[in-house]
Amino acid sequence: QDPFIAFHLDKALVRKYMSPLLIGELAPDQPSFEPSKNKKLVEDFRELRATVEKMGLLNPNRTFFILHLCHILVLDVAAWLTIWYFGASTVPFLVSAVLLGTVQAQAGWLQHDFGHLSVFSKSRWNHWVHKFVIGHLKGAPASWWNHLHFQHHAKPNCFRKDPDVNMHPLFFALGKTLSVELGEQKKKFMPYNHQHKYFFIIGPPALVPLYFQWYIFYFVVQRKQWVDLAWMLTFYIRFFLTYLPLLGVKGILGLHLLVRFIESNWFVWITQMNHIPMHIDYDKNVDWFSTQLQATCNVHQSLFNDWFSGHLNFQIEHHLFPTMPRHNYWKVAPLVKSLCAKHGIEYQCKPLLTAFADIVHSLKDSGELWLDAYLHK
Repeated sequence: QDPFIAFHLDKALVRKYMSPLLIGELAPDQPSFEPSKNKKLVEDFRELRATVEKMGLLNPNRTFFILHLCHILVLDVAAWLTIWYFGASTVPFLVSAVLLGTVQAQAGWLQHDFGHLSVFSKSRWNHWVHKFVIGHLKGAPASWWNHLHFQHHAKPNCFRKDPDVNMHPLFFALGKTLSVELGEQKKKFMPYNHQHKYFFIIGPPALVPLYFQWYIFYFVVQRKQWVDLAWMLTFYIRFFLTYLPLLGVKGILGLHLLVRFIESNWFVWITQMNHIPMHIDYDKNVDWFSTQLQATCNVHQSLFNDWFSGHLNFQIEHHLFPTMPRHNYWKVAPLVKSLCAKHGIEYQCKPLLTAFADIVHSLKDSGELWLDAYLHK
């Protein structure tokens, strides 16, 4: 029930689609609550959810999102004007790349808002604008993002259910339990005891340019998502038409690669700082609140942190209320902290640079656990 309520705006509409899936009702003498879930915590969270709705915290301030879109468009134009006015020498080229990298990162956070249906009251309006932001401003398919991201939210850090941890075990050994298990099975796809070092090579710099860049085209063609492909092509057509006369073919390819490199570093550090250092394991089928809290942590609030991370410094609140507009996370955070304190659940919040360092520390720790198990168990 809690995931269903968390993900959908129009519950009545969705229930119509669900009715054919009804296979029966529980007999009156059958327990309706799973023993692996904390019943009192579930009841308290549902009460918190009702409070959040009464406070209007699920209602968006559309001016916030309009201004955010405007600042992205201004940066996009500024990047082109920089090269047009100052020429294609090294300094303006690099300034333009940084501006465009910022555009890509910030458009990434904005498409995330639309993808989570947190801007408009109607799902279809969010979906329409989502296609524009992720397709035309970023050159990526909305269907690909939806396919992966909602699996992540339903079961964060649950191996074989959260696609964001699919890098285990091919590239990294993640989580204490999974790393020890890998070592005991004598599996070694990579030298995991060095993963905190090679993370800096195959992690932040490489994910977008070397993997996402080609995989998104494979995804849309394989699944015949032609509308998404059309939106993606508008991004590349606009980019090449505007920069080709200024930079030539080599220059424009170099600019595109550099922008993806900047975007990739930004994206990976921000998205992984809340998850990789947290509990990663097989799905234990615990309640919604516990599932989200053991897989997420927060980063301190500041104007810069809010902007730089697209408010994903409030990852806990985002995971508990995925349709909540991000400008309201700070308002619900004290209520979530209070519920955590009541039930003895750790609510982690740390400085930004500490969160980055914790990614590396956790990779080092799980790599050492793997090596110990590999050699001695």
